Amino acid sequence: MIRILGTIFAGLFGLAFGSFLNVCLSRWPAGESIVRPRSHCRQCNRTLAWWENVPLISWLALRGRCRTCRAWIGWRSPLVELAVGSLWAYTASRVLPTEMSPYFKFEYYPHYVILYGLHSSIAIALESLLLYWLLVGLAVLDAEHLWLPDWITLPAIVVGSLFVLMPDAWYFFDTLHIDETRTATKIAEFAAVYILCILAAAALILFIRWVYWLICRREGIGLGDAKLMALLAAWLGLPGALLSFVLGVVLGALVAIVMLAVPSARRGSESWALGKLPLGTFLCIGGIISSLWGQQILVAYLTWAGF
Repeated sequence: MIRILGTIFAGLFGLAFGSFLNVCLSRWPAGESIVRPRSHCRQCNRTLAWWENVPLISWLALRGRCRTCRAWIGWRSPLVELAVGSLWAYTASRVLPTEMSPYFKFEYYPHYVILYGLHSSIAIALESLLLYWLLVGLAVLDAEHLWLPDWITLPAIVVGSLFVLMPDAWYFFDTLHIDETRTATKIAEFAAVYILCILAAAALILFIRWVYWLICRREGIGLGDAKLMALLAAWLGLPGALLSFVLGVVLGALVAIVMLAVPSARRGSESWALGKLPLGTFLCIGGIISSLWGQQILVAYLTWAGF
């Protein structure tokens, strides 16, 4: 029962945060405030009633159109809300059976209770919820505007690094009395390797960008994609980021093949072959898949390869 109620609650919470994300995605590119004015139709500027702001349900009730001017709202709103709600519900369903079972006992530590708790699966799940929210937003921004804002990706890299490094840092402070030199060395080595992994993920995109420029003499990949790869490495580690890259490239290639195979996809454009695909969108989708099932995918691949 706890698992079912927790999953439903997380899904509803995800729908609400997805609705807020839709507001951000509509107003950030236009340079508007996400606080004022209240939610309104972007065609006739009519302020929406409360029942027109219910996530997913309002869109279905209004059949995707404004009640006044009948302007098409678009598929993005329900898809974003559904994506965030589904990801949050699925994450809750995976963690609740272990952490919220009747047999779960909270172990109290004399100090740093919250920071020790960062090692628990609940803390990891909360980190995942934030990561999914960020990746869905960045995927939409890149798909609609080919834009991966630095003021989102760079702070996200810092936040992801803190989530990973902070528990080890507090472990260092708590074990200073045991072996100060050895503990400090281990923490420094781990931090150095971790930072190098983040830089290596970004360097992969920069290398591809440089090779493409040498061949075509024009930019093919934006710098925002390199920062996005660094973000993925900060949250998922280098193996998770590389898996996200592979999945993103495969998804992008499939979309490109569809565009080549379907005449209507390239009709009306003389330069369709020079059109830009949002690599960041595919990287974000790959990052979500890697976060959810990356370990199983890597194990299956290594087993298949005979390692």
